[in-house]
Amino acid sequence: MSESQPTSRTTRVVSVVVLVLLGLVAAVPTAYTTFVHSERAITIGAHDATVRPTFDGFARIDSGTLIPEIRLPAGAPAGVGVDIRLGDSEVTDIESLVARDAVIASQPEGEIAAIRSSLTSMALDAAMRGLGVGIITVLVGLLAWWAVGQTRRGAIWAAARHPHRRQVAGAVVVSSVLLASLALVAAPDRPRDGNQTWVPIASVFPNLPSDPVLDRLEIVEGGATAGSRAIVEGALTTYRTSVAFYGRLAETARTADVRMPQEGETTALVVTDRHDNIGMDPVARVIADRARAKVLIDLGDDTSNGASWEKFSINSLAREFRDVEIVSVAGNHDTGGDVQEQMVDKGFRLLDGEPVTVEGIRFLGSSDPRSSGLTAGYLGDEATNTAALKKQDAELTKAACDAGDVSVIAVHSPSSAKQAAASGCVDLVLSGHLHRPVGPESTVGANGRTTTTLTTASTGGAVYAFALGSKLRREAQVTVVTFADGKAVGLQPVTFRPGGTIEVADYQPLTPSPRGDGGSASSPRG
Repeated sequence: MSESQPTSRTTRVVSVVVLVLLGLVAAVPTAYTTFVHSERAITIGAHDATVRPTFDGFARIDSGTLIPEIRLPAGAPAGVGVDIRLGDSEVTDIESLVARDAVIASQPEGEIAAIRSSLTSMALDAAMRGLGVGIITVLVGLLAWWAVGQTRRGAIWAAARHPHRRQVAGAVVVSSVLLASLALVAAPDRPRDGNQTWVPIASVFPNLPSDPVLDRLEIVEGGATAGSRAIVEGALTTYRTSVAFYGRLAETARTADVRMPQEGETTALVVTDRHDNIGMDPVARVIADRARAKVLIDLGDDTSNGASWEKFSINSLAREFRDVEIVSVAGNHDTGGDVQEQMVDKGFRLLDGEPVTVEGIRFLGSSDPRSSGLTAGYLGDEATNTAALKKQDAELTKAACDAGDVSVIAVHSPSSAKQAAASGCVDLVLSGHLHRPVGPESTVGANGRTTTTLTTASTGGAVYAFALGSKLRREAQVTVVTFADGKAVGLQPVTFRPGGTIEVADYQPLTPSPRGDGGSASSPRG
């Protein structure tokens, strides 16, 4: 009896090990095959694009026949790389498109994060498929084991211990076919390199200065490189200019005399009207760090058209402020739907007309009811737009007065909160849209509560609805707002000039006023 128990236990252990190995044999090739054959459509910069995982350790970018392919080490674990094929773009002029790509490439962290997210998603999908196949294989193995029965298993085992030549030959053939089939299925596509030669980009463009990215960049040597030399040189010049200008501006910002919060205070950074200028995002982050901001207040117009290709602007802001709470509204240039969906997808707290509390601060706001394109202007006639803004103002005023404890109303346009500012139902109204600073201005409501209004200038330095470029086109601005016990107690605008200088305005304390009983005296009727 004592001898049979260890034997039985050993048999169970061996059976479990065999089942686990069987599951792994099925799961690992399935997961690998699924991963290397995966493809995901995403938006990168100004392009629709597809990304495919590789195991060559490089991030490779194929821009089409006019621009040579480039690659640089991906730096991912297990030698994972990515093949990026850029497709169509709404920008049809090749030189403008390349220049825009170069500016985006100078601040690539947001796009890198989006590509990494896609690869991670493909890897998880592949792992789940492999796990499913492994489980099914184990279950089929168990069913087969039970179906064969102990007697038949003994006969099979006895025959396997002393096989005939035909059985050995058959087993070899079956095993060979099975292994060959697995290899054919699991093998990645044939590489596209052919006779291409990869060379350091500095060997083709020897006048390039040292740069952490360019020093690692390789380019395909050949006819495409020679034929597109002027375009590539223009892109490299734009890239270098952008990296240099915004790099210097960020370094200057590190010494900006921004007031730090005192004990019991919380700070927030206001950005607005970035209009795709992702070059300012690291600069704004430096100011946020110096002010020890815990909240980013984004007042909209992060894009110029609200087009799907402009997701890179949201990607950049999300990546730069990934560890900060982001409270946002969409502006009149990015209310087409794609931008708001991207904001929510990236974890922004998109205000929708209901009060929310973030870091102890009570916010209220909603996105601009209008939409526009870069050349088309506002959609709809002036009367319709005016009516929409007045309706938004009335709804926000009612919501603030009904709540009674709203500290900040965040809107894109000042016209969206004129009535709210006069109601005495909120402490601070923040807006953008005008691309120039207005205020701060104070108004005392009928209930004795003081409301301060402030319009921050374009954080992207936008001229009209465009700001993307290798340097600032005009003055840019952010604002640091200081809170105590959830109430706004101070403002400090920070202005960035096209020459690369920074002007930090004096900290302006706000006189707190007692909050009313919910603002019922000034609540709108109807």
